[in-house]
Amino acid sequence: MSADGLPMVVPAQDLPARVRIHEVGARDGLQNEKMTVPTEVKAEFIRRLAGAGLTTIEATSFVHPKWVPQLADAEQLFPLLGDLDVELPVLVPNQRGLDRALALGARRIAVFASATESFAKANLNRTVDESLAVFDPVVRQAKDADGHVRGYVSMCFGDPWEGAVPLHQVARVCKALLDMGCDELSLGDTIGVATPGHVLELLSLLNEEGVPTDVIGVHFHDTYGQALANTYAALEHGVTTIDASAGGLGGCPYAKSATGNLATEDLVWMLQGLGIDTGVDLGRLVATSVWMAAHLGRPSPSRTVRALSHKEQ
Repeated sequence: MSADGLPMVVPAQDLPARVRIHEVGARDGLQNEKMTVPTEVKAEFIRRLAGAGLTTIEATSFVHPKWVPQLADAEQLFPLLGDLDVELPVLVPNQRGLDRALALGARRIAVFASATESFAKANLNRTVDESLAVFDPVVRQAKDADGHVRGYVSMCFGDPWEGAVPLHQVARVCKALLDMGCDELSLGDTIGVATPGHVLELLSLLNEEGVPTDVIGVHFHDTYGQALANTYAALEHGVTTIDASAGGLGGCPYAKSATGNLATEDLVWMLQGLGIDTGVDLGRLVATSVWMAAHLGRPSPSRTVRALSHKEQ
């Protein structure tokens, strides 16, 4: 699939030269599907994403099958990916999840915290402080095993139960995760209510509170069509890790107002036009999302996928 030379590359001043895309479609995307995707299809999806040039692909989650049945095959899936020369982070909710992941050789681990009490209760059945207490030994053990640990922070910009989330509340959770040893953070706009000024204000506050920009990634949902605008604001601040989901898959099973993640193809189109290197072959990525959409039985919500796949017909 070809964009016929588009978009025209017009760089903007003071933006990063390169961005690392943290691809979450295989985990955060598929976990929200009503249907269970066969293990072999998941493995092929990840292989195709790697073939498109993505170098960080979140593979699965070692949670109890009762909570996320779509990812119950983590033990079967992860060994199928051992020959891939890419980073394959996995999400773990607790010590048991970490033990399962480490036993299979996983060394890039993610934990999932909340900036709000309501979502911590809904997602983790604990208070914010109780969940951080659970994560502390998990992070430390992962680091002792020479692992790399990402700390997700959900509801950074708004919460469906609590409304606006105070910035200092987000900063407190971020600092706690860094203090226990997390290597990077991902700031989640779980219900997609952020706007660019809000993004810049939070990033600036985090810097003032001692959280450096180079450990921050951003994870935007496109509920109100703001994901790319918010990404641009983060780029202006110097953020170089952007979470995205191939084809715009995903949402959040514990926040019903959350719609899909920022589509990786839409992100790559914008970055390509800005002259920012991602290492991603957009045509191969679009073909991958078209292939996965066929397996899911519905078209991709990504505008770029729809536009470029239509051009090929």
